[in-house]
Amino acid sequence: MYLTLRQLQIFDAVVRQRSFTRAADALHLTQPAVSMQMRHLEEQIGVPLFDHVGKQIQPTDAGRELHRHATLISAKMRDLTSAMEEYRGIHRGELDLTVASTANYFMPKLIAAFCACHAKVQVRLQVSNQTHILETLSASNQDLAIMGQPPEDAELVARGFLDNPLMVIASPTHPLAERRKIPLAQLGHQPFITREPGSGTRHAAERHFSRHGVEFHSVMEMSSNEAIKQAVEAGLGLGILSLHTLELELATRRLVTLDVESFPIVRQWFVVHRKGKRLSAVAQSFLAFLTEQARRLASPKHPRPGPLRHKLDRAANMDVTDENHT
Repeated sequence: MYLTLRQLQIFDAVVRQRSFTRAADALHLTQPAVSMQMRHLEEQIGVPLFDHVGKQIQPTDAGRELHRHATLISAKMRDLTSAMEEYRGIHRGELDLTVASTANYFMPKLIAAFCACHAKVQVRLQVSNQTHILETLSASNQDLAIMGQPPEDAELVARGFLDNPLMVIASPTHPLAERRKIPLAQLGHQPFITREPGSGTRHAAERHFSRHGVEFHSVMEMSSNEAIKQAVEAGLGLGILSLHTLELELATRRLVTLDVESFPIVRQWFVVHRKGKRLSAVAQSFLAFLTEQARRLASPKHPRPGPLRHKLDRAANMDVTDENHT
């Protein structure tokens, strides 16, 4: 049995796309060429690699096992390419980066600035939820991931690089919009629009209220930050979101942040990679770039700079270790 790297590359694309046609498009090949390669691969191995389920194809048990090994081989080949380029003094190549949906509000600015300094680097960006991010990291498909909640996993390395303040937001017409130093207990009677269960932002908010002995009333769940902002703007309740998601709404006064005691909840953004993974020169450069540039490029603008800036500075100096790991 003789398998080629090209066969494994096409096989990987078919498994990920669940379609010969979509895999062909992704690889800039014809659909018959992909089908022929997969037919030859099955003939070489001697067992079926795919099942047809409706209009999609699913890998068989043998297909899943082959894909697991193909993923590892692909990662090793990328490490080899990176190592050889380092010997030649070349700082170019690809960077596979996955970011949590909330981080996508500020990461494009950082990526654009990085690419401006590294014109020969191609960044492949994927926006996903935490579950999928952890799956791709474990499978060695991604170089780095950006998330707000570092996993407690001995096989992963997480480094904080940027504060992530969670703010209470309201419509400008809300009765509490102009109040100052609002006791947290007063929010125990307010309806909140929240993310779905399992969201890191929601978990941090519920934990914060619980630690202060205040009940948290979630009256409506939304699957996206944008939906929450629209619901809060419509006056359906209050919300708690990362300040990084609010730049436009605060600047245009479509939303306001409430001056609530014990807020903001200051968490962090983390850059994560698999422990023991050989980071390419490109990935190492990006890590250094995040440390140096993140605060300057991704610091959100907001109205009412005096009181809010003071609260952010004060909160940043507090011991927020417990909140960082919620």
